[in-house]
Amino acid sequence: MTNTYDEAKFFAAYAKMPRSQHGLDAAGEWPDFQALLPDLKGKRVLDLGCGYGWHCQYAAEHGAKAVLGIDSSARMLAEAEAHHRHPAITYQQGDLATYTAAPSSFDVVLSSLALHYVADLSAVMHHIATMLAPGGVLLFTIEHPLFTAEGSEQWVTTAAGQRVWPVAHYFDEGARATQFLGQTVTKYHHTLSTIVNSVLGSGLQLNAVAEPRGSAADIEAKADWTRAPMMLIVRAEKARVVV
Repeated sequence: MTNTYDEAKFFAAYAKMPRSQHGLDAAGEWPDFQALLPDLKGKRVLDLGCGYGWHCQYAAEHGAKAVLGIDSSARMLAEAEAHHRHPAITYQQGDLATYTAAPSSFDVVLSSLALHYVADLSAVMHHIATMLAPGGVLLFTIEHPLFTAEGSEQWVTTAAGQRVWPVAHYFDEGARATQFLGQTVTKYHHTLSTIVNSVLGSGLQLNAVAEPRGSAADIEAKADWTRAPMMLIVRAEKARVVV
């Protein structure tokens, strides 16, 4: 994974974002994500790409037995350690693309807006499927394939003056150099079928897919992201052992 988040100027800009300052309440996708969360009481939770630790804190406060937050950024982990401590939470530096643990180590695996930094989703899903206990749940958000396809991640204006979202190069999967907070950041575009099939190919069972549109107020105000999807949420489950 990229360590762009460890660059001082970039991290300072990231720290000013609403979701960095106000947490889950400032994340537009949170209501959709929260609705798909399983019961966390007594569960062993892994957060891949934990960032500031907001989801780790939520899991711990909702009864998780143990929570492990993994992130490749030392600055992110320092922020999490400073502001989102809990006896049930442990933070560890690691690359979510390669992180592994013993089979059946976790009951829930979460990942929020981190998997678009991964080139090989199939490998990650196989790791997750192994780490999940039977009956365990995977719930993740990833940038929507329609959002990442063209690469620039910017609205364009037509000759008629209409603002539209470009979807060129949708089937050309791979790296995209995008501008985010004044920094060139490498992300990976995956088609919808690749995302879904990476989950199914790992042996997990797909439970739900959601495309957050924003609040009713956002829709009424015709905010940009009520017209084009920015994020995709996927929930899957590992089959229970039949005795």
